[in-house]
Amino acid sequence: MIYEGIYTYIYNNKGICILFLGWLFLKQGKFPMPKLDATDKRLLELLQKNSKVNVKEIAEQLNLTKTPVYERIKRYEREGVIDRYVAIINMDAIEHLMVVFCYVSLEKQKLDEIEKFSRAVEEMPEVIEGYLLGGADDFLLKVIVKDLQAYHEFSSGKLAALPNVSNIRSSFVLHEIKRSSVVPLL
Repeated sequence: MIYEGIYTYIYNNKGICILFLGWLFLKQGKFPMPKLDATDKRLLELLQKNSKVNVKEIAEQLNLTKTPVYERIKRYEREGVIDRYVAIINMDAIEHLMVVFCYVSLEKQKLDEIEKFSRAVEEMPEVIEGYLLGGADDFLLKVIVKDLQAYHEFSSGKLAALPNVSNIRSSFVLHEIKRSSVVPLL
């Protein structure tokens, strides 16, 4: 499968050098970013809106047969364009949860310190998103907890207890205006 893509790429471009690069990408498990055509973008938009839609329905919407749609989806999975399939939970349909954005500053911004903090945050189930920032703060974390007491325990007992944390600022969500998992394909 992957070899076919590499072989075709060689045939259409400059020869042996591409084979070596293809072999290197294959060996390292990394592939160049795929170029997405208009059909790819439309197909990915449909999948982002509902990943449970079947191939036949997608093919009808794209005016294609099922086979090329299926092959594109498998290629997206193989190349890492589709990372995984998940269920999006409607937080209003379950018990009330509190969403908090934490702005975290570190004492030292050395790479090894940033990596240590990042690894620690990855292990915290309360943190559902995290970003390394440039600017006044070093990290932005999206945290979900049951209530204010649970947030206090998280921020003081877990987050502030990490080495190298110098400051934590918190903003509490009063009302969610928009939430989307759809990545715009520009």
